[in-house]
Amino acid sequence: MKSKLDKALSLVALGVLGVLNSAHAAPVYEIVNIDNFDLQGTLEGTRSGYALGVNGNDELVGISKGKKKLSSSDVEGGVIDVADGIAPEETITYSIDKAIIANNFAFVAKENDETSNPWLPTFDSINGTKPPSDTAVINSVDTFYYGINDAGIKVGSMTAPEKKIENTATTDVADDYWYYRDYEFRGVAKSGQTEISLPPPYTKFVNADNTKTAELGGWSAATAINNNNLVAGYVSTDISKYGSDRVNYCLGTDNTLPLDVCVQREQYPNSTGTRNIQYQTRGYVWQIDNNVATGTELPLGLTPATDNTLTFTAQALGLNDNGVVVGRSHVYRGGDTNNLRQDAAYWAKDTEGKYQYHWIPMVDSISSSIAYDINDSGILVGSYRSYIQGYLRDKFFYFDTNQADATIVTPNDFAASTTDLSSKPKSINNKGQVVGYIETTYDKEKPRPKAGFLYEKSTGEFSNLNKLLTCESKGYEKASDGSWARHQVEVQDGSGKVLQYNADILVVEGTSINENGAIVGTAFIRKPSYQFDANGNVVIGENGMPLFELNGNGDPVTAYVPRMVVLKPASSGEACTVDDNTDTGNYERQGAATLAWLFALPLVWFRRRIR
Repeated sequence: MKSKLDKALSLVALGVLGVLNSAHAAPVYEIVNIDNFDLQGTLEGTRSGYALGVNGNDELVGISKGKKKLSSSDVEGGVIDVADGIAPEETITYSIDKAIIANNFAFVAKENDETSNPWLPTFDSINGTKPPSDTAVINSVDTFYYGINDAGIKVGSMTAPEKKIENTATTDVADDYWYYRDYEFRGVAKSGQTEISLPPPYTKFVNADNTKTAELGGWSAATAINNNNLVAGYVSTDISKYGSDRVNYCLGTDNTLPLDVCVQREQYPNSTGTRNIQYQTRGYVWQIDNNVATGTELPLGLTPATDNTLTFTAQALGLNDNGVVVGRSHVYRGGDTNNLRQDAAYWAKDTEGKYQYHWIPMVDSISSSIAYDINDSGILVGSYRSYIQGYLRDKFFYFDTNQADATIVTPNDFAASTTDLSSKPKSINNKGQVVGYIETTYDKEKPRPKAGFLYEKSTGEFSNLNKLLTCESKGYEKASDGSWARHQVEVQDGSGKVLQYNADILVVEGTSINENGAIVGTAFIRKPSYQFDANGNVVIGENGMPLFELNGNGDPVTAYVPRMVVLKPASSGEACTVDDNTDTGNYERQGAATLAWLFALPLVWFRRRIR
């Protein structure tokens, strides 16, 4: 059951919900990284964890984000088990007169772990980083993993380490040094213990008369890798017009800062989140052979006029084992230079072995679109943005790159016709199974909760992953009489009391699915919140334990925080049908914001500047 796009936007009917995901056909899943009703889902010393890619050998890569802020006495004395509750997070600021503190850490996990602890997140150092649990070290390098192939080669990105020079300003300053780094974002692949840097072609600015230069570093990111060691991503190929003006200022006589420091200031995000130095960005592929990477730029979806000062962007985000690459690019729809859009695209080699750009046709009512992944059969998945019932929504689509005159197909989700629930796919395997996330409520005036989904292209079946889980995977335990109830988690308070709250696990996104049907992604788990003082330190009770925030009934105030999650088809059992109608609790604000940030990765640098 599915509808073409042109019909989908005119057939929004929410009156009768003909639910498609019948229980008898959908597989049953169990979460396999549960430990005592908790998820092994982030690195020690961090708040949030996300799984981003899984290979055919049940090995995954992910990111831990949000280093917990605890006083040195808390950590050294061992009084706090940081996994028990939600501690405040380190505040990360971007300033040339403050030391650079990293907040993102790459990890790996696998089923057949050498420690006999399957799926345990294990810190993986990139560019000299140390584990976030090492309180004797302040990391300045942010690291990310986005994908892994069957050979175990991992790809992602990193920042350069902090550098500093003496601050010679005559006015009062907060520190004796200025801080900067050589680049903000650099693609990286790691094979075993060998790191392979994937630099962009544009890293250095040269002024108009070739008399002055500035090292900028540029940016690049490696977003996916196939089993032939071909890496997809994007790179800087030139600087924006306004960025050029800002670097010329740094090179000029009006600038009183050291050149590297001035450039760093312009590359940091300002109060609105934008950066003065932006780059022309293009999709890119690297072929890795014997730990050496050879890069190829992918063509943009348009040919800019020679006097055009706009900043155009294209990104490669996924690829299959046949070397077909997917992503998005700026394009003039229909060749009309007044109709500039950001649209889903794919790149494939022609008979001469050169990559050619292919636009995925979109009707004018769609404002933008993006492609995330493609399987070896050429089925591409992505999402488009369009108004549905007066609101901008994102809708999951698939597209057959092998079919002449193909159009995008919008699968039905939870109804017999297209709903206004926003949805995005993130991964498709060769069986046509797709995972991603979808909204789950129809309230138009409030934020809509999200859930991971599984779509079976062969049957058109669309399922909320939480509806496919065993009861144990949702935080329930079975009583002697056969009934199910939520497990009661016990924590000791700083007052000496033993407090209880309901265990809860909610899968909110599927990010990758392998050929065996193993799914990795993000789940929310319920945790109690610590009390902390005005300085952000955890409040310790008389018994040396942390104090928890309590509600009017004396129960712990709980919230959801994100964790890496691994789902595998269950060998036995059935999907849980228990509904205890309990309150789902609050989303921990920082965790929810972090999840929204993750949905943008690795698109965080995707902006267009018209200057």
